[in-house]
Amino acid sequence: MEYLKEEDPEASKILFTGLDGAGKTSIILALKREFSKIAILSPTRGAQRRVFEFLGKAVSEWDLGGQKSYRIAYLKNPGKYFENTEIAIYVIDIQDKKRIPEAIDYLKDVIAQFEELEAEPPIYIFFHKFDPVLERSAYNEYSNLTINLKEDIKSEADYKRLYFYNTSIYDLPSIIKAMSEILLTLYSKSELIEKTIAQFANKVKSDGVVVIDDNSLQIGSYFKNDEIKEILNSSTPYFLTLNDSFRAAEERGGLFNKSDTSVLVQRYKKYFIFTQISLKDDVPPYYLLLVKDEPNYQKEDIESFTNILKQILYK
Repeated sequence: MEYLKEEDPEASKILFTGLDGAGKTSIILALKREFSKIAILSPTRGAQRRVFEFLGKAVSEWDLGGQKSYRIAYLKNPGKYFENTEIAIYVIDIQDKKRIPEAIDYLKDVIAQFEELEAEPPIYIFFHKFDPVLERSAYNEYSNLTINLKEDIKSEADYKRLYFYNTSIYDLPSIIKAMSEILLTLYSKSELIEKTIAQFANKVKSDGVVVIDDNSLQIGSYFKNDEIKEILNSSTPYFLTLNDSFRAAEERGGLFNKSDTSVLVQRYKKYFIFTQISLKDDVPPYYLLLVKDEPNYQKEDIESFTNILKQILYK
């Protein structure tokens, strides 16, 4: 991740903010599948930035360290940190109940800066660290907490464009879902991509298809029903991690054949086909994950689908 530098004028600006320890940087690292760094993560110092590509466009991801001294600095110079924000993501650690009032107060400060700049970006609030263990052991308590928090925030913040997600790095699909849905709001081509994926799924007789970029973000999907949606969404991190393992083996001089970029796995009495697709020579690869009742598929169908996506995104 890069330290803050002059902003790319054409990049869409995504702002991550919230109190220190809320989990902003761990969310970013989880999407990049750099889990080993999370365990040794130190507090973010000041404002840091990463520029990446999503659907053929540059996205500038600003991670604002949440320590009090930094928060004061941001509020004193809103033009430098908050201006030109297209999407704001505000992260609240719902396990740190003592600091929730402080988190809401700072959220109101952030909103005040947007109002001063005459900006009104959508603000997506992540009730973070809603870990699977909480869903099993204290679901009612934390479910009620998030419901009450939504009402409190809507009442106190008085901001029209507020949206909410429950997220956890131990439930990676929750982060993938949230970030994918959020970033897709930036692009007018997203509806066309969805229709193209649905047509491809019907052609190859697939119950579900997901197209994922190298940042673990879904650029489009098709699901026959909610059961298939749940199966595919929960399986996506597994296949991405498997692919990372293949990459690591290749870099170590292992037996992985770079030309063989497809994986066929049987799970849940279904066949999963995971393959790497290239949409442009100078950008990271994309990944196609589909689920079928039968293991057979034609590489020509995937190549045709890939070419259509190229036309949509890069022509």
